[in-house]
Amino acid sequence: MNFFKKAPTVKELQRQNDRELRKAGRELDRDKANLEREEKKLEMEIKKLANEGNGEGCKILAKQLVQLRKQKTRIYAANSKIAGVSTQNKAMGANIAIANAMGTTARTMGNMNKVMNPQQIAKDMEAFKMANAKMDMTDEMISDTLDDIMGESGDEEETEGIVNQVLDEIGIEISGKMADAPSVARGKLGASTAADKELMAQLAKLKS
Repeated sequence: MNFFKKAPTVKELQRQNDRELRKAGRELDRDKANLEREEKKLEMEIKKLANEGNGEGCKILAKQLVQLRKQKTRIYAANSKIAGVSTQNKAMGANIAIANAMGTTARTMGNMNKVMNPQQIAKDMEAFKMANAKMDMTDEMISDTLDDIMGESGDEEETEGIVNQVLDEIGIEISGKMADAPSVARGKLGASTAADKELMAQLAKLKS
């Protein structure tokens, strides 16, 4: 007896049982075929003896025929039993596969729960929501501050200085002439002045 031999798994045992059941079924099929051949021979012998008028011989062979048919019936019953056991064996194998799959799934889910702690994930998600809300508030405050800075009155003067500098660089001299420019305060908006005409003439030269 080999104590170091590895014990077969349940799946291996199921396969072994299936092979043995198929083998037993084939052996019974061979026995049944042999009995059927013997049955036909006995029937022919009984008919022959009957034609010869040998009533005693017919009775003896008839008893043998009855015993043979009983044996054939037992083979049918055994075959049915083997088929039923084979079906149960296959069902057991399927159940074992299902059980193994469920066990693997349970272990996998357990490992995932260890790695992905649901309570920790919920805390992290809540922390993310709070940080995101804080960031949105901070961004809104910065935008409002920038809008306030850009809206200060000093920006208008700075912009006007930049425009004048650009005009000076392209050769348009408007120093001392802006006083005559039309304005709403003086009621001259839309009125044409000498300064306007001169400015338009210089712009026309630049375009040509």
